Amino acid sequence: MTRHSPLFRLETDAERQPKPAAVLLVSLEGFLDAGQVRSTVAEHLLDTLEHEVVASFEVDELIDYRSRRPLMTFDSDHYASYDDPALILYRMIDAAGEPFLLLHGAEPDFRWEAFIEAVRQLGLAFGVRTMVSAHGIPMAVPHTRPVGTTRFASDPSRLEGHKPLFGQVKVPGSADALMHLRLGEAGLSTFGVAVHVPHYLAETQFGDAAVAALDAVMELGGLVLPTTGLVELAALTRGRIEEELANNDEAREIVQGLEERYDHFVEGQRRRSLLAEKEAELPSAEEIGAQLEAFLRSADGDEDERQDDRDDPHDDRDDAAPGESSPGDIPPGDEPSR
Repeated sequence: MTRHSPLFRLETDAERQPKPAAVLLVSLEGFLDAGQVRSTVAEHLLDTLEHEVVASFEVDELIDYRSRRPLMTFDSDHYASYDDPALILYRMIDAAGEPFLLLHGAEPDFRWEAFIEAVRQLGLAFGVRTMVSAHGIPMAVPHTRPVGTTRFASDPSRLEGHKPLFGQVKVPGSADALMHLRLGEAGLSTFGVAVHVPHYLAETQFGDAAVAALDAVMELGGLVLPTTGLVELAALTRGRIEEELANNDEAREIVQGLEERYDHFVEGQRRRSLLAEKEAELPSAEEIGAQLEAFLRSADGDEDERQDDRDDPHDDRDDAAPGESSPGDIPPGDEPSR
């Protein structure tokens, strides 16, 4: 088992006999998460699945308290409680009885490389082979259309059927993103999904995005996870959104404009797909070149045959006996009159 580390402490049972878990689901709060996707999924899993704490990270080594200012409760004449930050590794059991790990809590402010190395060491101890994470990103899309996703992986060839929406871009780093990079370099399979959240819902809980994230996590990680609670939450959030739009003409116009833009984009994608299918039916440049070469070889062969016929020493006209006319001669006396 992993030896003592200054960045985490193991629970006694985990240190004595770690139970294997092939998948690590990472949920680090503090960075971009439109629609509260990351936290909603993690809290849903902790509320619905059997779990136990196997390791806790030393947040005093990793967190900048002054930048975060954790909340404290002042009650009348005294301080009653403190929302201390935490970063915990849980061992979960999915709906099919398979174990997996959930790393949930505050994103470290300091020592990212050391933190990720500690996670890698814990992963080795528990037999982790795959890392998965999910979060929300704000997009100019309407909530009335299917929720889109951007998927990524340490080995993009494993994202079958996924069509990237973005090219190469520079984005702010995060501990989660660096973990994808470093664990992928260490030989683990990593998968991530960024769920497209309507920008006007970025600061509120958007249930449909959480459902899409959980579906992607199940697909990419091979887990069986409960969805009923999130589906019910999604219905409630849709109802609240529609209620607010009904009383806000300006917001409703914005949504309608986004719907038109979205539909136009989808139609353009469909047409390009149809065009690609038609182009696929056309012969390639290599096939056209091969056909042209075959035609030219055939034409050269026909010309050679005609030349051989002209040079044939057994031609009837050349073999005609003296005094005999060949088929091509004009009989004497039948010359055309001048």
